[in-house]
Order: sequence, then C-alpha cells, then structure tokens
Amino acid sequence: MTNRAEDFSLADALRATEGWDDPDTEFDDFESGYADTPAGDVDAGADLTTGDLDLVERHELRRVAGLRTELEDITEVEYRQLRLERVVLVGVWTGGAISEIENAMAELALLAETAGSEVLDAIYQRRTFPDPATYIGRGKVDALREIVQATGADTVICDGELAPSQLRNLEDRVKVKVVDRTALILDIFAQHAKSKEGQAQVELAQLSYMKQRLRGWGGNLSRQAGGRVGADGGGIGGRGPGETKIETDRRRINDKIAKLRRDLKVMKGTRDTKRQERRRNEIPSVAIAGYTNAGKSSLLNRLTGAGVLVEDALFATLDPTTRRTSTADGRVYTMSDTVGFVRHLPHQLVEAFRSTLEEVADADLIVHVVDGSHPDPEGQLAAVREVLTEIGATDVPELVVVNKIDAADPVVVDRVLRREPHSVAVSARTGEGIAEAIAAVEGELPRPRVEFTALVPYARGDLIDRIHKDGEIGTLEHTADGTRITGRATEALAGELAAYAV
Repeated sequence: MTNRAEDFSLADALRATEGWDDPDTEFDDFESGYADTPAGDVDAGADLTTGDLDLVERHELRRVAGLRTELEDITEVEYRQLRLERVVLVGVWTGGAISEIENAMAELALLAETAGSEVLDAIYQRRTFPDPATYIGRGKVDALREIVQATGADTVICDGELAPSQLRNLEDRVKVKVVDRTALILDIFAQHAKSKEGQAQVELAQLSYMKQRLRGWGGNLSRQAGGRVGADGGGIGGRGPGETKIETDRRRINDKIAKLRRDLKVMKGTRDTKRQERRRNEIPSVAIAGYTNAGKSSLLNRLTGAGVLVEDALFATLDPTTRRTSTADGRVYTMSDTVGFVRHLPHQLVEAFRSTLEEVADADLIVHVVDGSHPDPEGQLAAVREVLTEIGATDVPELVVVNKIDAADPVVVDRVLRREPHSVAVSARTGEGIAEAIAAVEGELPRPRVEFTALVPYARGDLIDRIHKDGEIGTLEHTADGTRITGRATEALAGELAAYAV
C-alpha cells in the first residue's frame, strides 16, 4: 500500500497557490500583482516612479504557454514570444515535518515559473539521504520516467545541488534534460541582471558552476604531441594524448573567469570610492536585506520614494540601489536595496556577489524584511541569517520588518513579533505601519560622537544647515550676536565649529 506521506502530487502541495486548481491557467495568472502597479496597466497617465517602465520592458518578452516559435502559421506577436519549458519537479525529504518539504516544493515551483517554465507535476521521496547515483532511488527513477513520458515534459528540475554523475545518470535514464536547483537560480539571475556589474557577477557564477560539470569525449578529441619530441625526453613512446577537448574547455573557462574577476575588481573600486566618501562624511547607511520576494523594493519605494522596479516574482531585484534620505530632524542617511536571499543560496552566487553584499556587511543597520504571509516566515529568517553569517554581517544591528501584513494571518504576525523583540509590522502596499518603521530605523542610526556648544554668526548660515544634515541639535537660541546652539556633530563638522565654541 502506498504511503500518502511519501508520494507527492503537485495538487497536494501547491493547491493553496492561487489559480493552481485550474489546469488551463496561463503562466501570467500566477502573478498576484503585489507590485505597486500591475503589469500591463501602464498608460499615459500612469505613475512611472515605481519602476513601471522597467517592469514593462521585462514583460515584453514574457514566456507564454501554447505559442509556437516556428515560422509557419504564426503571427509576428507569437513569433516574438518564447515557448515555455514543460517541467516536472523532483525532491527528497530527508527529515522534518511534511509541511517543510511541501513548502520547499512550492518554492521550487515558483522558481521554475519565474525562470519561464510550465510545471506539469512534482514528486518527492522520503529518504535518509539522497541517492548518491541518481538523487532519488531506482524505483522513483522509473516512476519519474513514466511521468515524463505521460505528461510530455522536456525538463526535470531537482530540488538540490546534484553532482555531475547524478545529473548524467538521471539524464541517461529519464531521457530528458535534468537541471538542479543551483542551475535554475543561476538562470533566473541571468534573465534579470541589468547592470554591467550584475551581468558580470552572474556570468562568473555560471562559469564557476559549469566548470565542474563539463562533459566531453575524453581522449577521442585529444591533441597528439606528435613531431620530434626527443629534446624533452619524449621520442618513441612519448607521443600520446595531449590536451583533451574537455581540458581545452576548462582552460578557456578559467581564462574567462580570470577576466571577469579583473573587471569586477575595477567595478568594486568605484563602489568602494563612493562608500569611503560616505564614511568620510560620516553618513549613516541602512541596508535592506531579506528573503527574495519579501517586499524589499516595495519597502524602499515607500520609505524613500526611490521608484525602483517592483514585481511579484522571485529575484526581481539583482542590481543594488542606494537612495539618499533624511530623518525627521533633517539628518541625512542612505538606504540600499540588495539582492534577495533564498534557502540554500548557491555558493557560487554568494562568492560572485560578495562585492555587492559588502554593502550589507558595512552598513550601520540591517533592515531585515520577512514576508508575513509566507507559510514559514521563521524559515525565511533563518535562511537569510545563514547568508549574513557567511558574509560577516552578524555584528551589524538588525531591525526585523514583518511585511505584507495586509495579506498575512494576524496570529502568524504576532508569533514572529514575539520571537523577534526588535521588530515592527508593516504593509509596504497599503502604508500601514510605515511611520513606526521609519521611527524605529531613525532610532537605530548611529549618533554623532562629538558634543559641542557654539555661537554661530548669522553670516555662517551654511554651518547651521550642515548641523541639521550631519549633526544632532539639542538646543537652539537666536541671540543678538548669533545663533547659540548645542548638540552633537561629526568630527569634521566639530572642527569647523571649534572657532565659535563658547
């Protein structure tokens, strides 16, 4: 008798997903429109300060189901579209509650859809550890092959990082393309990267991943030493296989990786220069970090009016955005949006994006955004903190912001707030709780270190303006001789105020 907990169907784990029960649902129906402005609604009167132009550009070549790419009997519009891959998902449940594997498979389905796939079915297997040969056991491989043949799928996606031998064995037995979770995430990054630095980082991660998974014909494509090789001790018996095709490919990949690292080092220098300038002026910095699709970009737009792209999709933001803003009393600080994290974020991506993630490690405050409507917000918090530990950001003060409370269960939100004492609940979509979040952020910003008391002449109004921006005012009194002011200032500003100290 089949164990219900061990056999998984897509309908069981993902039935809660909107539109999943309808077998004819199109890919675009899965976008619930959490963005500030839904895709496709941009017109002449639309507000183009919320990333709508970028969103429209991204959707121009959205993959859609049922359209052909052949030249005959199709319209020009259909020809511009990209055909959906039809995929089957595979997972291994090694422990924990059954809800954990169901959430993992639901996330894998969302990743596959974001990459441009049509998910046909999914299975998982309860095992102590993944099978070293085929990831899943021999019986499940046979069942997977039957599902692929019955559904007409052309790709299998596994929820884990597979060894090269596991990929080859699965492809040989299932007879369709097999990709793992790492390759899937890398593909999404490649689609969404816009800036030159972001594209170089993604290419570096892809090449690092590909280098270990090259497949060649071995000695059959090798280059022979040939000729007269006696000078180096060769001669008879010394003429054999030279560099094989796979070795040539690996060498070219290594050359490309070296070039990308040199280019990224130059780009990193530009960012470091900007960061050093902010440090010199002692401008506090806030980094928004969190799980992918938790609403980080929406929160940045709400807090600063940044107008960055917002989309209800995984890894919609890859290129970091920094905006200058100010507190209620006029102090200037910066707020940066960063790439989203995910459970088991590929190591290659962490290494490639390390220069970008340094924005988080060097910040004065991390605003950790978590999706309150997610089935497992505590799991999101743990996954993000695992990456923060890897990049050395554990010592940075952290403010947890529970987002999307307009769509979340109040019981779940209260549970997270109780577990995280330094936290606030907001809805970036409706604006609920934003004022409390701003107050919490401003309360955590580092204060200027130097206390001062000065009588500033009225002719030096520029100093008063700088105190408002870079310092902290305690008392301010207008006298006959000038403005008497006390407060705290940066070292550079305090040095200029020393001439007017009283």
